[in-house]
Amino acid sequence: MNTAEAGNPTSRTAFIRTLASRDPRAAEAELVKFLGDVFDVEIDDLSINQDQYSLNSLNGFLTINDEPFFFKFHQEDGEENMSGEYYRADLIEKANLPIDMPVMTSTSAGEQVLIYRRRNDRRFSDVLRELDLEDDPQLVATAADAERRLNSKILKVAKETLHPVSVSQVSAEPINRLFFERMIDPITGEVPGGRYAAFYLNKTFEFGNVTVLWQELSTAKFVLNGQVMSSTIAQIFSDAADRLKPTSLTGAGGITAHGDAHNANVWYETDGATPTLTYFDPAFAGEHVPSLLAEAKATFHNVFAHPLWLYDPDLAKTHYEASATYQDGVFHITTNWELSEVRRALLNAKATSFWVPFLIELQTRGLLPKNWRETLRSALAMCPALVMNLRAGADRHNVCSSAIAFYVLGLVGSECETGANTVSDFLDTIDPNKGSL
Repeated sequence: MNTAEAGNPTSRTAFIRTLASRDPRAAEAELVKFLGDVFDVEIDDLSINQDQYSLNSLNGFLTINDEPFFFKFHQEDGEENMSGEYYRADLIEKANLPIDMPVMTSTSAGEQVLIYRRRNDRRFSDVLRELDLEDDPQLVATAADAERRLNSKILKVAKETLHPVSVSQVSAEPINRLFFERMIDPITGEVPGGRYAAFYLNKTFEFGNVTVLWQELSTAKFVLNGQVMSSTIAQIFSDAADRLKPTSLTGAGGITAHGDAHNANVWYETDGATPTLTYFDPAFAGEHVPSLLAEAKATFHNVFAHPLWLYDPDLAKTHYEASATYQDGVFHITTNWELSEVRRALLNAKATSFWVPFLIELQTRGLLPKNWRETLRSALAMCPALVMNLRAGADRHNVCSSAIAFYVLGLVGSECETGANTVSDFLDTIDPNKGSL
């Protein structure tokens, strides 16, 4: 393995990712020079993938000495001011979790890149997207079975590696960059800052026939398809900032985990008798990952981010309807969006083959905090809120997908005052003191 570990902390990847959004050809030319310098190789050709799942990363194909490779890198806002390590693939391999190991790795600040041998396997995300658009019960069952088999491996490692953690250990974990560090100023550490402030504070939000200011939207009573929610949007963010800071996450211990296992980072391998799932791109892997955060990203992005609304907002507006009203401090969202059959199957698989037995393990070992449910809700809510700007017109979202986005944000981030919904049912199911499985 060719590994580059020293370098200038200036983020060359940030520059290239920004350039790729407006001039892919120029970005490809820069990448040829960048990767050639970092790995001391002569690149024959290179192309960047147009990938809807690469919200904070870039990937593509290159050829070195007529041999095909695949590259990917993640670039986080202000990463040169952050501590910890990226891309600790060795931790995942040593834990016996299935992972595609890179052949070249750069871990320099601002230059974190992985290069893999090119494969013919599809990403699990692409397989599932087809099932979102055209249901096939047999293939849904096959995909859910593959998910269960991966979860059994994740569970085994989680149980084997579960241990008490200190604040310093948790603080050094790169997974914080997906959650708490996106809510703070990277220099001062103050809340609100980072993406939280940049995306939402003092902004105007368009939902078709209604326009609201952040001050109105964030403090309004939230009503989703007629169901009154307990928390306002401001409370969802405020609670998350408190619950997801490292000092609040030590109680449930730490585990070895990938940390960012959304299905665009998972290969769907079909060479054997049954399909299997294999990780790649462990940008946020760690050995002291807060146990309640470890599978939060996978739970949200592989289930509630679909179908379509987060990654394919242009398609979402052709498949779904969503509208909003605001009056007298009450904000209503009405939508016909719902989970597809394959996403329901994946949620059930995640619940039964990971969350139920793992929360029982935490409880048995005295590591299940009283507020575990609230902490998990906060993590699920911050997955969409901080991965991209949910405001219509600010990034990818339109007025329909933005309304769905805030609907999902409230659904996962807040309890409902009366009744139940998909998320409350899921949390009741996995609750060691309440579940029926």
